[in-house]
Amino acid sequence: MDRHREGYVLTTELGRVDIDRVHAWLSQESYWAKGREREVVERSVAGSRPYSVYAQEEQAAFARVVTDGATFAWICDVFVDEQHRGRGLGTWLVESIVEDLAAGGVQRFVLATRDAHEVYRRCGFAAMEDADRWMEIDRRPSRAAVLALDPF
Repeated sequence: MDRHREGYVLTTELGRVDIDRVHAWLSQESYWAKGREREVVERSVAGSRPYSVYAQEEQAAFARVVTDGATFAWICDVFVDEQHRGRGLGTWLVESIVEDLAAGGVQRFVLATRDAHEVYRRCGFAAMEDADRWMEIDRRPSRAAVLALDPF
């Protein structure tokens, strides 16, 4: 998939993902993946469906989706480079992901955020109903930071 908007290109081409840049964003700038090793980023991208936004040849935004391609999709690691923020790229990226996967039949999408609720509401997301049905095992060393219990 390639989409164009105001000088940006959104693509799902795995070979175009700038792993070094995505690793830096996630491991150094994000709150949810601080310290994530490069090899882990490589494996996570390879095992997911990546969506990348480019300004010319420079990667400006990234997200990946863990999905079965039929019923369920988890949108994660959404990141827009600081110099490209405020231009609606995050909304465009997430809306494009939902449209792309919905066209293939996916009907349930989930994501988690600490501070971008309004961005995702613009894309149609709402707080999860019956959240008490969901269970997890979370062994991330950054769990406290992700839950905003221990800011960096």
